[in-house]
Amino acid sequence: MISSIGKGVLAFAAVAPGDTEKEADLMAAKVLRMKLWDDEEGGKWKKSVGDIGGEVLCVSQFTLLASTKKGAKPDFHGAANPEEARRLYHYFVQKIRAGYMEERVKDGQFQAMMEVALVNDGPVTLELKNGAKTE
Repeated sequence: MISSIGKGVLAFAAVAPGDTEKEADLMAAKVLRMKLWDDEEGGKWKKSVGDIGGEVLCVSQFTLLASTKKGAKPDFHGAANPEEARRLYHYFVQKIRAGYMEERVKDGQFQAMMEVALVNDGPVTLELKNGAKTE
């Protein structure tokens, strides 16, 4: 096993051509500040991962950028080249560690075939996008 966490956030991260450190900074901050849990009084969407003392698992996932518009095979040209993606992905993970408790932030293995198991609470699955880019 490479990594595992208890209650917290599983952040699948994809790097597109032209993504920058500034964008990675914004996304890392968003992962840490998103209000995803209820408070003790039952108020919805009131607490962040830090508020609950949760953990963060980051997994690189270039397949999020696949296009399925043509044919039967996904097209991955929307993903950055592996060298740039590795650099920016590791930068993103470091920003999350720097903004939280380093020991509560885990990482997958970049560019590796991994089995990822998830217990989805709710289930809540959100796609966080950089607001500067258009689709």
